[in-house]
Amino acid sequence: MLVIFDVDSTLIEQEVIELLADCAGKRPEVEAVTERAMSGELDFTSSLKARVRVLEGLPESVIAETLAKCTITPGAKKLIDAIHLAGGKVGAVSGGFSQLLEPLAKELDLDFYRANTLEVVDGYLTGDVTGPIIDKPAKATALIEWADSLKLDLKYTVAIGDGANDLDMMQVAGLSVGFNAKPRVRKAADVILDSLDLSEALGLIGL
Repeated sequence: MLVIFDVDSTLIEQEVIELLADCAGKRPEVEAVTERAMSGELDFTSSLKARVRVLEGLPESVIAETLAKCTITPGAKKLIDAIHLAGGKVGAVSGGFSQLLEPLAKELDLDFYRANTLEVVDGYLTGDVTGPIIDKPAKATALIEWADSLKLDLKYTVAIGDGANDLDMMQVAGLSVGFNAKPRVRKAADVILDSLDLSEALGLIGL
């Protein structure tokens, strides 16, 4: 079994881009763009670039400050430990940022993770990202790549997410679980977890 989580509002309780925007005093405008992107009104890549642009000029130290404000969703560690105990693997793929996901991945003992990378030059955020954009298709690609690396049929994969950006990976997974789900995900997911405790997904995935 391979279980892949979205990160913001799924594996953690916050939206990282909004916490970063707090540091720039631009949270309301970023929240508005996030909401439109998650509900599927806006192309993710365009919305990501628009939101990251407001971070231009912030010191790199805001990344650590933001990480300190992130809280892991109740039940996440219990669910991940149970998957590992059953011989499964766990990954996270995020439209957020690798600088925050990497330490979370180590804390949660994730086997795989992938996210966008905030560009930093001379100790300051440039307002841009580097490398390939992790968008809706890229999330599905990550799930397929990781399953392939494990020689695992996709029917043994699970995708857990909340927003429109998760729909492609949920479509290719053997089982899709909507957690803290936005309306489009509630319609598309195989099952909906209405509890905000991720460990309650244990029964849904057969553990």
